[in-house]
Amino acid sequence: MARTRDKEFWDAFSGHAQRAHKAADLLVQMCAAPDQSSRLSQEIADLEHECDKITHDVVLALHQTWITPLDREEIHGLISRLDDVVDFIEAASERLALYQIKDVRSEAVDLAKLLARACEEIEQAMPLLQNMKDARPLLDICMHLNRHEHDADQIFRRGLARLFNEKDANPIEVMKWRDILEAIETATDRCEDVANIIEGIVLEHA
Repeated sequence: MARTRDKEFWDAFSGHAQRAHKAADLLVQMCAAPDQSSRLSQEIADLEHECDKITHDVVLALHQTWITPLDREEIHGLISRLDDVVDFIEAASERLALYQIKDVRSEAVDLAKLLARACEEIEQAMPLLQNMKDARPLLDICMHLNRHEHDADQIFRRGLARLFNEKDANPIEVMKWRDILEAIETATDRCEDVANIIEGIVLEHA
């Protein structure tokens, strides 16, 4: 029997994005208070588990629903890319905790703050998908997310250059920070992937 469950999908997108934003804010807190890394990393892991469940439920709903608010490929792509963002936020938080970081490098702070802004804008975008008569706000958000990714690339490259060019650098510390910076920067890349999917949805349906 055909079923429509539009609200389920919209709520899932919004709920996932809210958790991603919260996880990114917790990552910013970790950078400001590395002595709290163990607790904050666990909070992020809990959010990641919640997001995994949302993603699983969306995929399951796709198989149980005949009529969906967006194309099935669009729904699957959007929830998958949203999940990628949270996965890399968790990866960065795990590394900060696992490596027992005491002093956080400025580039990590800048990347985390940029990531939090990107996640905030993704959260703002989710309700707008329900009514695309005015596509401009969504396209503006996509443009901002692309800019954030570009800025994150620059911060990442600058951070790597400073990391590898420091005199008497400890090779183990270099590897630790390369992993941390790369995880945060990759999370911003995944935010751009979300933007690309949103832009495609808007161009298809608006």
